[in-house]
Amino acid sequence: MSTTIAAQMIGADFLKVRKRRGTMIWSFVLALLPLLIFFIVRAADHSSNPAEHAPAGGVGGFTDALRIVAFIFGPVTAILIGSDAGAGDAASGVFRDLVVTGRSRLALFATRVPAAIALTWIVVLTGYALTLIGTFVFAGGSPTPGGALIANGLGFALLSTGVICAVAVGFASLTASRPAALTVLIVWELIASPILTNITELGNARELVLREAIAHFSPVSLGDGGGHGPFKSVVTMSLGAAISVAIVWLVVFLALGAWRTRTMDA
Repeated sequence: MSTTIAAQMIGADFLKVRKRRGTMIWSFVLALLPLLIFFIVRAADHSSNPAEHAPAGGVGGFTDALRIVAFIFGPVTAILIGSDAGAGDAASGVFRDLVVTGRSRLALFATRVPAAIALTWIVVLTGYALTLIGTFVFAGGSPTPGGALIANGLGFALLSTGVICAVAVGFASLTASRPAALTVLIVWELIASPILTNITELGNARELVLREAIAHFSPVSLGDGGGHGPFKSVVTMSLGAAISVAIVWLVVFLALGAWRTRTMDA
């Protein structure tokens, strides 16, 4: 497959997901509404009682908003878009038509991943822009994040959502069901993962949780437990272990998604 054809297929997959209004509307709602509520409520609290409540922006506001973008609602958005990209063709009944064109099934799967990540990053960048606006507009004279922290925060947000989106594409392609993929992945990301990483009896096995591997790269504190580097997290792990865990998750779920796409009935 030539580079031109690959680019055309990626563009087509990007367009298919972008045209699904429900997916895009909810993606932007999840990426922007929590941030708007966060800054509005914090600004109101600070306005009513400045002595007791810190400004909504500044370094403190940026840290909390980055958690929302990169560790809570950003991943949910990534799961929503990734699940739609992975299972959309099968769910809408067009997979057979795509196979009949003679395109490689593996190519049909492979082009879904960059298309979904690109669309996820557009939404995440919008949320990050809102984060920066709130950080500086509501700083109220408090210290604001420097260029290095802003760049590192952006990198972390893109890394976190990009990895989770790719996993979602693979898992959704494996299940061929958007509702099943959405339910399982959101429950895993927001409920099961935090519970598992707080069970100390599991010991080093907790390092296998993708959420904790991603948390290692955060430039800000993500929790109140023990930690590594400039942030705190539940599980302490080395850089090599964090990279390895993330790669294993990607390889396993992308391989499963590719296998399912190659073997499923058209």
